[in-house]
Amino acid sequence: MAVVATHDLTKIYGNKVIAVNGVNLTVEEGAIFGLLGPNGAGKTTLLKLLMGLQLPTAGYAEVFGQRVGPNAAHIRQRIGYLPTNPRFPPNLTPIAYLDLIGQLFGMSREQRKPRLAALLRAVDLLPAASRPIRSFSTGMTTRLGIAASLMNDPELLIWDEPTAGLDPAGRKYTLDFIRELGRTKTVIVSSHILSDIDRVCTHAGVLQDGQIIYCGSVRDLKQTIGRNHVELEVEGTDDSIAALLRDVAAMPEVIGHQLRGYWLEVRFRPDLSLEGPLKSILEAAERRQVRVLAVSSTKAQTEDAFIHLLEEDQADGFTRAYVTAPTVPASVPGDIES
Repeated sequence: MAVVATHDLTKIYGNKVIAVNGVNLTVEEGAIFGLLGPNGAGKTTLLKLLMGLQLPTAGYAEVFGQRVGPNAAHIRQRIGYLPTNPRFPPNLTPIAYLDLIGQLFGMSREQRKPRLAALLRAVDLLPAASRPIRSFSTGMTTRLGIAASLMNDPELLIWDEPTAGLDPAGRKYTLDFIRELGRTKTVIVSSHILSDIDRVCTHAGVLQDGQIIYCGSVRDLKQTIGRNHVELEVEGTDDSIAALLRDVAAMPEVIGHQLRGYWLEVRFRPDLSLEGPLKSILEAAERRQVRVLAVSSTKAQTEDAFIHLLEEDQADGFTRAYVTAPTVPASVPGDIES
C-alpha cells in the first residue's frame, strides 16, 4: 500500500523560482525513505507540500490515499513532523510543551500524561523534564522535537534534516532511533548527509533542482552507479603521484578519479571488466615509481553514487530512473512503552 504518492507535483514561488518541478514518487507502507539532495534542491518545500503546509502550483500529493489540500488537518493528525532545527517556546519545560501538543491533538489528560512520560524516557530527557527549554543544547532540542513528533502516535513520520547540527553521538542516537521507529512506522527523512541515509534507509529519492533524478532502493542506487569502482592505496613523491594521476585521467576506460589522502579512487566504464583497466593503472604506477600498497574493489558508497548522479544530471547524461519501491512489511504501530 502506498502511504505517499505524488503526481507531477510542482511548486513555483513568485512565477520565478521553481522549487519543486514535476515530482512523481511513491513511498510504500513500512519503508524508511530517504530524500537526498544538496541544500536548495527543494527537499523542505516538497515535505511541506506533503504535509499540506503549502499548496502546489500544479499537480498534487496523496497521503493515506487522500488528496492533500487546504483542509488537510485530518491527514496531519496521522503524521509526526520534525522540522530542521526545531524551535520551541524558551520558557516552557518539556513536560509543559508536550502536554500542549497533546491538547492540540485532542488527547485527554489521561492519555497525555503517560504518553509524554514514556516519550521523555525514550528520548532520554526525563532528567531534564522540568528545566526550561532555553537551557537545552542542540542535541537535547532535537530529541524534544522527536518526542513532539511522536506525541500523537503517528502512522507516518516526516523528519526534515534531523541530524543537522548534531555531534557524532547525537547523530548516532537519532539514526538508531529512526531505525527502531521504522520497525512499526513509515518514515520519510530528508538529508544531505549521505552516509546517514545509507545507514538507515531502505529506499531513497535523489532531488536535484526540484526534480527527482533517482527513485528506488538504496542498494540499487549504489549498484547501478558503482559496478566498476576500485580503490588503490598509493605511496610516492608528490611529483610521481601527480604524474600517475595524469596517466589515469588520460585512460579511455576511466570515467572519474579522485585522490583522498593515500587512496586513489577510480571509476571505470560500466561495460568493462576490471582486469584490463586495473592492469593499466598498475603498469602506470610502476612506470611512475609509485608503490601500490593495497587494492580494493568495492561497490560505490552512497555518497559516490549520489555525487555521480548529480554530475551526470547536470551534463544531461543521466536517464532518470523511477522505480516503485516494493512494500516493506511492518508490524502494527504501537505506543512507546515505559
